[in-house]
Amino acid sequence: MSQNADSVKSILYALGANFSIAIAKLVAAVITSSGAMLAEAIHSLADTGNQLLLLLGLRHSKRPPTADYPLGYGKSIYFWSFLVALMLFSIGGLFSVYEGTHKLLHPEQVNSPMIAIGVLLFAIVAEGISMWGCLNEVAKVRNGRSLIRWFRESRQSELLVIFGEDLAALLGLILALLAISLSYVTGNPIYDACGTIAIGVLLIVVAVFIGIEVKALLIGQGVEQHVHQQMVGFLAGRDEVAEVFNLLSMQLGDRVMVAVKARMAEQSDAARLVTDINTVEAAFRVEFPAVMWLFFEPDNKR
Repeated sequence: MSQNADSVKSILYALGANFSIAIAKLVAAVITSSGAMLAEAIHSLADTGNQLLLLLGLRHSKRPPTADYPLGYGKSIYFWSFLVALMLFSIGGLFSVYEGTHKLLHPEQVNSPMIAIGVLLFAIVAEGISMWGCLNEVAKVRNGRSLIRWFRESRQSELLVIFGEDLAALLGLILALLAISLSYVTGNPIYDACGTIAIGVLLIVVAVFIGIEVKALLIGQGVEQHVHQQMVGFLAGRDEVAEVFNLLSMQLGDRVMVAVKARMAEQSDAARLVTDINTVEAAFRVEFPAVMWLFFEPDNKR
């Protein structure tokens, strides 16, 4: 099994970076009257709120099972992650497009552009540290996959959100820096307005991709393919198991439910059969500690 990524650590990195960046951007936006800077400030404030929502979601997902929720609350983190994607789309993306369009129709010269540039450079460094922390955690679970493939296959919605937010933030900062620099050099505020719209479109695109991935988890995805193969391989390698007919799984936050249908090596003695199943289940849980629910069905045909 691969090492688990610490989602909380990634969220805290992002929370600290975004809060400090949001304050700096907001002050710079007031001083400079830059639409791109205001869009970036709203984006960072939204991201700060998003990280708090993810922490709340992770805490809620750890609640133990109840009579009404016998499989626990693990999937609730997907709801909070989807909510974050919606906030990134609406508060971040749509507001930026609106603000950029307003500035395009009513151009306003950027004041004190060097202050804005300085704040953006600080923000790029801070956001880079946050991205570095996130990538360190992603590296623990990538298993040699590309970032794009990991993004499509990962079952850790909160880590997907943090990665998407950090990527959007870094690219947005670069766009804002380019837009304000062009406005400063040319004296034309149109560049600032276009940069603001570009930031909004970027946020909307990232939010849509995050939303698509989280939607799949909300519907009910199994474990990642390589983990599924490891599970089947582990069972097939046990002396107690003659043949694995089927293995179904469902990801429930950081917990997993697994149902196995297999032909056992010993079938003539009922007591021995039960003992073998219990032995396999105990070993399976040790090998795959994320498995909280394991249902084993012995059979002699598919």
